[in-house]
Order: sequence, then structure tokens, then C-alpha cells
Amino acid sequence: MKYAYYPGCSLHSTATEYEETTRTVCATLGVELAEIPDWNCCGATSAHATNHLLSLALPARDLAKAEQMGLDVVAPCAACYNRMAQTIHETKDNEVLRHKVSQVIGAEYQGTVKAKSLLEVLAADIGPKVVEAKVQKPLKGLKVAAYYGCLLVRPPAVTGWDDAENPQSMERLMTALGAETVDWSHKTECCGASLTISRTDIVAKLTHDILDAAKAAGADAIVCACPMCQANLDGRQGLVEKTYKTQYHLPVFYFTQLMSLAFGKEPYKLGFARHSIDPRELLHSKEIA
Repeated sequence: MKYAYYPGCSLHSTATEYEETTRTVCATLGVELAEIPDWNCCGATSAHATNHLLSLALPARDLAKAEQMGLDVVAPCAACYNRMAQTIHETKDNEVLRHKVSQVIGAEYQGTVKAKSLLEVLAADIGPKVVEAKVQKPLKGLKVAAYYGCLLVRPPAVTGWDDAENPQSMERLMTALGAETVDWSHKTECCGASLTISRTDIVAKLTHDILDAAKAAGADAIVCACPMCQANLDGRQGLVEKTYKTQYHLPVFYFTQLMSLAFGKEPYKLGFARHSIDPRELLHSKEIA
């Protein structure tokens, strides 16, 4: 199984632990990643907030390169996946728009490839049974809240997820790893995304609500599939605790980190030290690491 791999800006900068464990998991499961040559930023937030044609052209340039490779695209980042899926959706039956986009990027974009999130590839194309067969160190005793955020599942007409309000793909993967998942209310709520820079007060409120719901449901940790979500829930947790006079101390994992751990990879190679809320104490207490 081979895909054109689009890492996006975050996985090559602030989320290198997501990049490293993505490659580890895919190599373990026999998923070949062929990185798109000379890929560019998908334009998440800035482009689609300012210029509609640009917001389509930026992902289309990467999609056009994948067409030349003859491969569908996999994107670990929820925002990158969403922008690519939106571009495919808007240009699918609009030849005039595809022509405009092609003119902007200076290459022919035909709209012939699909874009998939990494979570979709591993949960659907590979499947929990194959994942479970690779587990060497089950995550027994670890209770996690699967957090999808808003960009993986919305809008439903674009993403086509299993359920836009109550998705289960990540839960099935975590169960295959031996972890326990909690039923909770905020799995598809927005974390505030890039408002973390301009409106920290809004992000603090949204993040507080998510952390509070996960803690109330009995979760030991949160698991996610988006660099921005991870950055807000992990990196802004101190601000939330200070603002709301509370304490959560909830580690926030990328789902690929937990998969790598369950596959028997050494914990020190999984980027846990980069987290604001160090998860290693929790993992030691559960005798997982």
C-alpha cells in the first residue's frame, strides 16, 4: 500500500514527534510513504480566510504533484487534510474552476486523486485487526479520550467521516492497542486552533471545556490527530489551570505515539520529552513504559 505523503509545515517543525511516529507506524504496517517533491504549505487558516482562489490553489499544487506520481495523498495533519479534501470537493464537478486553479499554479490539475487523513488510512484501509496483530506491548490500564477536533470530521459532505458528531475510528484503533476509551461529550469540539496567538482568552475557554470533559469522563490522557489541537491542549494547559484555578495534568498524545509504543518502540524515541505535560510519569504508573 503506497501513498503520496504530505507532511505539511507542522510535522517538519513544531510536531516532529508526529512525523517520526507516523513513519514508524507506517513502516511497521507496510504502508509506503512517498513524500511529495517540493510540496508547499496548504494555506490553512491564512489563505482561506483571505482569498478563496488561493485557498484552493495551494492544496491543488500538491495534489497535482500527487497526480503526476499516480498516488492518492495521505496527510497526518487534520488541517492539511481538510484543505485538500475541500479543494477536491469544490473542483470535482467544476471544470471552469479547475482551469482557473491550473492557471494559478502553472500546472494542470485534473482532480483525479483522493486525499485521506492518516487516521482514516490506518483505521479503515489497514484496520484494527492488522494493527492488533502488531502489538507487542498492550496499553492495558490506560484510559484515553479520543479527540478528533473539528477539522477531521467537518463538513460531513467534504470529509465523509464515519460519524461527524460521534466518530469511532480512533477508538477502534486505541482498543486494538489494548487501551480503554472513554465515552465523552467534547470529542469533536473546536480547540480554538490558530486563535491561540491572537485570542488566548478564547482558546483558554475552549481548551478548558475540553480538558474538563475528558477529566470528568475518567480519562488518564487525551489522544489526537492534529498538531494544532495537540499544541493547544498540551501547551496551553498551564494557562488554563492558572486562569480557572484548577489542575488537570492530562498528557496529550498523538495517536501515532501510542501506536508506536504499543508496537514495542522505545519510549525515549517517541518524542515524549517535547510535550509540555510529560506523559512518562503516567506511562510508568501504568507499567507501560
